[in-house]
Amino acid sequence: MSRPTLTRAQQRKRSMSRLTWARRGSQFFFAAFVLWAAVRHQLENESGTAASVDALCPFGAVETFITWITTGTFITKIHGSNLILGLALLIATLLVGNAFCGWICPFGALQDALTWVRNKLGLKARHLPPAWDAGLRWGRYVVLGVILYFSVTTATLWFADYDPYVTLFGLHWLFEWSDALWVGLGITAVVLAASVVIDRFWCRYLCPLGAVFAVLGHLSLLRIKRVEATCTDCTLCDRPCPVGITVSKANPWSTPTASGAWTAWPPARSRAR
Repeated sequence: MSRPTLTRAQQRKRSMSRLTWARRGSQFFFAAFVLWAAVRHQLENESGTAASVDALCPFGAVETFITWITTGTFITKIHGSNLILGLALLIATLLVGNAFCGWICPFGALQDALTWVRNKLGLKARHLPPAWDAGLRWGRYVVLGVILYFSVTTATLWFADYDPYVTLFGLHWLFEWSDALWVGLGITAVVLAASVVIDRFWCRYLCPLGAVFAVLGHLSLLRIKRVEATCTDCTLCDRPCPVGITVSKANPWSTPTASGAWTAWPPARSRAR
């Protein structure tokens, strides 16, 4: 007995479902890897034999970049691996955009898990007024600027004591407790509580690496484009975005033409999909 032929809509839905499960699998793998590395680092018998979560974070390359360029040295707790990861992430961002946030970042995966739990409990997400949302998104750049300033002036990994990712996945609270952890744990608790109410709260409004992606993303080869002949202006593309971007109004800077020249995209009267 032959299987019924799927409509294009059904085929598209199946493809999207497979992609979603692939993304979840990738998120789980990297989160498990970071936790494994953190446990291994905490249980090591000889200091320096196992990498900490600090050495596995590409944002470390951003934090130490100015110091490395001006003095040829790294700030404390930064390893050469951070620059390698940072370079790999830069290349990946230029090729496929900020896929890191949706496919790799453990803290982003945790926020997605909180959204899943909220939906299972039947709780509604909260959406800030557009003006508030637009204003708060500048918070990522403020956080990035503060981190860079103190990282350069103190020559230390200044943000580590406040970073929710390091606080949670570093597992210091489990293996080597100290009262100094209260500040980081408090910030982490507030961020996670806010992420239950607002999807990916940290990513939207505070993530310094997200600020870097927001700038580099304009140079990415893989960007949103609208096919005017098939677009129905239904705005359905806005709903799945976990960080609340209005995809139907997205407007990439430009795209290469067949001749290699650069031209504006989409046309002035069209909207990106």
